Amino acid sequence: MTVQTEFGLREYLADEGRLLITAPRFDFDSYPKLGDRLVTLLSASIVEKQWDADMHSWLIDFEGCKFFLKSEHYSESIWLESLNASESREEFDYLATLFERGF
Repeated sequence: MTVQTEFGLREYLADEGRLLITAPRFDFDSYPKLGDRLVTLLSASIVEKQWDADMHSWLIDFEGCKFFLKSEHYSESIWLESLNASESREEFDYLATLFERGF
């Protein structure tokens, strides 16, 4: 039996400080609701939101570690991006295992 998850791990690029995430389909207008849901599920908080023509870039705080939650709607891509890969390695390793299990 396969368990359906809303968010999962596509790829973990540890040296680059990036987690590529699988998620439900979205477009530019529907992403804020999806992004808010992901931030809530992570028990994180949004520090700042920015968006451009095709991309959302949110600065979020997860257990005192700040990083970007980014999305690009044309490719329906979502990823977490570290501000400093070496300093956030422990948090990203943890998040990678969480996303690998799916939720």
